[in-house]
Formats: sequence, structure tokens, C-alpha cells
Amino acid sequence: MVMSNKIAIFASGTGTNFDAIMDAIDEGTLDAEVSLLVTDKINAGVIEKAQNRDVDTVVYNPKSFTDKAAYESALLADCRARDVEWIILAGYMRLIGPTLLEAYSKRIVNIHPSLLPAFPGKDAIGQALDKKVKVTGVTVHFVDDGMDTGPIIAQEALSITEEDTKDEVRRKIQAVEHKLYPRVIQSLLTKEEAK
Repeated sequence: MVMSNKIAIFASGTGTNFDAIMDAIDEGTLDAEVSLLVTDKINAGVIEKAQNRDVDTVVYNPKSFTDKAAYESALLADCRARDVEWIILAGYMRLIGPTLLEAYSKRIVNIHPSLLPAFPGKDAIGQALDKKVKVTGVTVHFVDDGMDTGPIIAQEALSITEEDTKDEVRRKIQAVEHKLYPRVIQSLLTKEEAK
């Protein structure tokens, strides 16, 4: 099988969604090639996971650039050098700016641990628990210039019980994310190929 669906994964944390995407590729349920991991945290756990899977990795400190446009121009050059067609955000804790949004219009996708538009931004699980909601979930959406405001591609709900701790809710959400995200990415790539 010839791989033509080259993706870059942008992550800032431990990389559980990175692993889920890589596992789906290994299992043959996601027809993609991860050409690049981008992280903005020098000590992110995802770096070791990418190295263990021989995925090219770039680590940048955004503060070492003159501005966001300069930082994103470096990322764009890295993506273009590897023929990246899609950018997949997987726990990447930065807003995407015009440099990348224009270059990858409708080709940057994010996963968020709530049923957007509820609980955008940081600590969506904590926000949901503070509001004592009975239902939360996961949203996959296209990225625009707002915080978790882009067009929704897919959502999946899950229930929260009064006994659930934050860690338990996080585990429930990650279990949904790890199935939903690779499936949605595959569906986007398949639609693109059909064009």
C-alpha cells in the first residue's frame, strides 16, 4: 500500500492520542503516515514515544522566536519539507495563528475533551465537574483562529456520575478519544482522496 496521506502531529503533553493514532496506523485502520511530530515543550512525554517509533521530531521553544509568525513559519517549513498534508493537534496547548491557518486551510484538526461549544479552552474536564454536568464528551473540530471555535466534525457523549473523580473522567474521555480521533482522521483522508 502506498502511503500518500502524510500528517504532522502537534502535541504538548504525554502523547496518549499520538499513541492511539500510531496504533491505528499499525493496525491498518488508519491509512496515513506520521511524517512529523511537533512539540513546544522540551520535556514533553510524547517526544520519547515519537523517537521509539522513528517519527521525525522537532522541538521548539516559541519564546525563542521574535513573534508567533516567525515561530509558525519555522513549523510551516518543517511541514512542507516533509510534504505534510494535514496537521493533527493532539494535546497541543497553543492557539494556531494565521501563518499555519492560511497554509493549511481546513486541514488542521483538533480534539477537545468536551461537547463544544461547552467548556472550551484549558481544563475542560475541571470546568465540567465544577458545573456538575451529568454528560460531557469529546469533540473533533477543524481549527480556526478562535479557541475551540472551529466547525465541529464529530462528537461523542459520555456520562459523569457523582462519584467520578477528575482522573476517572479523564480516563473515560481518553478511552473515547483514542477510538474516535483515528476514525475521524481516516474519514477526512478518505473524503479528500475521493475529491
